[in-house]
Amino acid sequence: MSQEIEIEFKNLLTLEEFTRLTSYFQIEEENFISQDNHYFDTPDYGLKEKRSALRIREKSGVYTLTLKTPLKEDLLETNQPLSKNQTNSLLQEGIFPEGEVKEALNALSISPISLKHFGTLSTSRAEIDYRDGLLVFDKSSYLQKEDYELEYEVKERTSGEAIFLDLLEQHQIPFRLTENKIQRFYTEKLKHDES
Repeated sequence: MSQEIEIEFKNLLTLEEFTRLTSYFQIEEENFISQDNHYFDTPDYGLKEKRSALRIREKSGVYTLTLKTPLKEDLLETNQPLSKNQTNSLLQEGIFPEGEVKEALNALSISPISLKHFGTLSTSRAEIDYRDGLLVFDKSSYLQKEDYELEYEVKERTSGEAIFLDLLEQHQIPFRLTENKIQRFYTEKLKHDES
């Protein structure tokens, strides 16, 4: 099992801002890699209520089950590699694999058998090293919606935030309070469920 603290800053971008930034950093279309995030929750959104999220990320034939739980102002990620068969069993039959993520769910009082796959968000992602962190450019599509996002993943919160805000200011991009992908997915899913 791997556990790590996720410290990241994010900002939604317009298509024009996204295009301008990728051009500035000389990111070409071939630098983007596709990945799918398959999201799970209980029918009554028990994980969402606990400000937690569960996904399988499928990237270049590699499958990772990740549970994100709140840790002060950051997130604790519990990651577990899955085989393709384990992934298919969970997606299609709801058979939850043994391991650290299942144990962490039980510690949250979330029964793994109550979890349902409720959708997939596809992202085209490019990453570059930038001033002691990782700058991430994401184009995501989900539920007939597309958005553009800049993320900055760092090891230290205070200096990372200053660098990120400076980058936005340098490129004349307004800071936008940005929910993470699963929260945006939830918001869109609830709109779809109501219509």
